[in-house]
Amino acid sequence: MVGNLISDFVKGKKKFDYSLPIQNGIGLHRLIDNYTDTHEATKEAKEILRPDYRLYSGAFVDIVYDHFLAMDETEFTDLSLAHFSQQVYATIDSYNKWLPERFAMIFPYMKRHDWLFNYRSFRGIKNSFEGLVRRSAYLNESETAFKLFQEHYQLFHKCYRHFWATVKPYARSQFDLLITRL
Repeated sequence: MVGNLISDFVKGKKKFDYSLPIQNGIGLHRLIDNYTDTHEATKEAKEILRPDYRLYSGAFVDIVYDHFLAMDETEFTDLSLAHFSQQVYATIDSYNKWLPERFAMIFPYMKRHDWLFNYRSFRGIKNSFEGLVRRSAYLNESETAFKLFQEHYQLFHKCYRHFWATVKPYARSQFDLLITRL
């Protein structure tokens, strides 16, 4: 879990600075990112955002998928997502000394504002889009992305359902392969 969450903050071979379980989490995250980026449903969803956000369209789609996962009643109820979120934050807290500096700076805000649970709400998505813009080098607004998210909500949801049906078994199989190496 820790490796998965910090993966975007660990570049290249820096992953080998971590224990094998964290390396595996980083590796799994990277495999899922690649799978996500090449999935036909993701490509369709990115086309909605690409004219305004070009290379960042995939990052916005990741947030959109997080919203639909948080809303997916076959995966989480309000109560189970709230419990899961708190469990994740407690786990990350216990690995505090291993967190990359940039993630360590963001994590207190993530926890305080319960980002994982708040992916359920439009306000949470709007905040996530705004955070993406703040952390990016080349973006200056997220209002257009949020407007497109609202306007194409059903299409994004369809893309999520198509994507989730295949990524979940893929991630499970990759996870099983990684843990056999422990």
